[in-house]
Amino acid sequence: MASAAWFIRLAWSVHRGLYRVTGSRVGLWRPREHRWGTLLLTTTGRRTGEQRSVIIAYFEDGPNLVGVAMNGWGEGAPAWWLNLQAHPDASVDLADGRRLVRGRAATDDERSRLWPRWREADKNFDAHAARRSSETTVVVLEPRPGGGSPTP
Repeated sequence: MASAAWFIRLAWSVHRGLYRVTGSRVGLWRPREHRWGTLLLTTTGRRTGEQRSVIIAYFEDGPNLVGVAMNGWGEGAPAWWLNLQAHPDASVDLADGRRLVRGRAATDDERSRLWPRWREADKNFDAHAARRSSETTVVVLEPRPGGGSPTP
């Protein structure tokens, strides 16, 4: 199990490097039916107050963007989620532009509705989540007023 988490973190690290090296031309894509996309989330560090960026998987739910707070399926919450809890206002770079968002945990009803969408995108999603001793948080990124318009 530990090696799987290590590999997933390495893969995302390589992904971020590719995004940087290509000047953000490669590495972000829009979700498609039964397939997640990727976005660059920029949060404010909870301790430093500095901008921190990470690429995460997401899908769209109306005007909202939906991710999961996982740490390579390892234990603990990822730093970006801890930062977002301390400072909910953030920005996202998508394949087709930037948006200002406010992050929060999905309500119980939202989580019940959104979790199966992750399962559709990854048939092993529940098995991966079961490796964690705590429930994986579903994160909702809501548009902020004046923060860019959602794409059709």
